[in-house]
Amino acid sequence: MIDFDRSFVTWTIEWAEPDPVYAFPGGFVGEPGEATTSRVQIDACFEIVDQARGTACTIYLTAPCRSEFIIADDNLFQVPNGEFRAAVSDTFTIPIAAEPSWHDEGARRQHVDERFAEFAIDVRAHDAVVLASDDAVVAASLAGTRLNARSTYRDDTHAVTVSVEYPIKLINLHASGGRYQVCTGAVALPDLTTWDGAGVDRVFVAHAAFTANDHVEFILRRSIALAKHELAWAAAVRGRDRYERRVPGEPVDRPPPRAAGYFETWELPAVNTIWQTSDESRR
Repeated sequence: MIDFDRSFVTWTIEWAEPDPVYAFPGGFVGEPGEATTSRVQIDACFEIVDQARGTACTIYLTAPCRSEFIIADDNLFQVPNGEFRAAVSDTFTIPIAAEPSWHDEGARRQHVDERFAEFAIDVRAHDAVVLASDDAVVAASLAGTRLNARSTYRDDTHAVTVSVEYPIKLINLHASGGRYQVCTGAVALPDLTTWDGAGVDRVFVAHAAFTANDHVEFILRRSIALAKHELAWAAAVRGRDRYERRVPGEPVDRPPPRAAGYFETWELPAVNTIWQTSDESRR
């Protein structure tokens, strides 16, 4: 059982040369030759197992942050603002979907060495036991125990098994009836249409829900264009401009801000297990 509270991705970026286009590349406010290190908590992960090929791939989804300027004395948040998350494996960064699953965004994964001077994933674990009954899940929830869920499903089209692990941040209980409903997130799901035996080229951010051990539902995130009357305030720049050009007077190609929504659902046969930390690991 993964201890998500103590599991992190850490990377270092060396800002060796001035960006040829932008004054604040990636939001960095500093001088060429400097380096910045970021440590971000892991929110969830999934493993793809391709038994025919004898291969497996694990991808981690990081916690979100708001787009910011790094490292500045003030004006820390970028306005317009957006959300940043990363999906990473030991060797690749994987694009996170902005469109529904049936849209091909043409994105491709990138080797971590192409983006980072240093890169590491540190995953910690709890000693844990599986809760074998609904009553046990209810009792553990009411006792305040740390709980993780693992939802495993089979994709016969691509001949792979996917196992998604995530902390249970919300669970609804019908204690007198011995029933529960997990409804939690964020989780990460692979776009298996891009699976090549070694990895995928797109990841979906989703939330998960289930009430039994044989069925799971995921609702996927996508981006949504804002209405024109909302753009009047949402696209207004305040403070530094993330897309300011290095050469004054050059035209600025600033993408309009977008909102996130959830509506596409996947209802899948699955094996759901709920894990409880042991007494020793909870101290």
